Amino acid sequence: MSNFQRFLYTAILILVLNSGQTLCHTKGIRLGGSKAKHHKQSNTTGTRVSGRPFMQWVKFVGGLKHSVFRTAKNKLFPSYKITVDKNPAFGDFTSIQDAIDSLPFINLVRVVIKIHAGVYTEKVSIPPLKSFITIQGAGADKTIVQWGDTAQTPGPKGQHLGTYGSATFAVNSPYFIVKDITFKNTAPVPPPGAVGKQAVAFRISADTATFVRCRFLGAQDTLYDHFGRHYYKDCYIEGSVDFIFGNALSLFEGCHVHAIATLTGALTAQNRGSILDDTGFSFVKCKVTGSGALYLGRAWGPFSRVVFAYTYMDNIILPKGWYNWGDPNREMTVFYGQYKCTGPGASFAGRVPWSRELTDKEAEPFISVSFIDGSEWIKL
Repeated sequence: MSNFQRFLYTAILILVLNSGQTLCHTKGIRLGGSKAKHHKQSNTTGTRVSGRPFMQWVKFVGGLKHSVFRTAKNKLFPSYKITVDKNPAFGDFTSIQDAIDSLPFINLVRVVIKIHAGVYTEKVSIPPLKSFITIQGAGADKTIVQWGDTAQTPGPKGQHLGTYGSATFAVNSPYFIVKDITFKNTAPVPPPGAVGKQAVAFRISADTATFVRCRFLGAQDTLYDHFGRHYYKDCYIEGSVDFIFGNALSLFEGCHVHAIATLTGALTAQNRGSILDDTGFSFVKCKVTGSGALYLGRAWGPFSRVVFAYTYMDNIILPKGWYNWGDPNREMTVFYGQYKCTGPGASFAGRVPWSRELTDKEAEPFISVSFIDGSEWIKL
């Protein structure tokens, strides 16, 4: 049992022993769906957690062997559904954050939050223990979540938020699923060389997350793929510099990546820091279009790892393809590869000698969901 698991186990036991009646707060949540025709934000109910299933869950968490929630099946409880609508007459909440805040501090069930069409101008954060949340939009062109913070935006104590804190939507809990939504950072495109203008549209800092038919819109540092295993399916990602970045292990399948760079930009900045890190980005059957002159990636980490396979590349790709982040030593340790890519920007002629055109055998580990152990968790 890891130190974090021991801490979590102890914290839960203390919570149970010290609170004579442990409650799961379920404001605005009803079993089997949401049919309310009026605003439920002020309706609060308490549901007592029976000892047996709760201790089953504690035992289950304490017995995890690889990482917290890695193979969790969450079959002890049924799912709940709640709705968010700009009009209080048609949803349980008018704010996405209010809907998330209504869930238990430790969420034990699969919760589906259905967000109706509309533009939701708010900053949203899901805390670490609220796992198993599904966010369902009405379509990426209809449900939009937007905010405009940058790394230089003052925080609550006057300090700058930094890149990490600039995210419009931040997820810190495992087994997150989202479908059919646009996440946008409305900060303007920064001029070349500007400092502190990183503006994240979405940050995922947790394991086992799935994104389907979503759009991520921003400029510098649009999608912070921070850490964990992630699956992006049929998504649209737009930005100018390092607009997919982080140290996650992620598969992008059938995605459209669009650059809005005015001069030179970079699609990825993968931050693998050690040869032992099982991280990297793989783009399979994707499309790269846009403006400006684009590197496929910059070596943010000394062991940065990125692969493009079966991907169409427009003529915006710089012939060199990759940039060493100003450190020639990284040329010996990064892993940058292409496999059967097409389009005017896909020619391997002119690529830096420290990138590689992969053989069938070399490409095999990167081109399916096995790259992210996806068969274990994607369909949960």
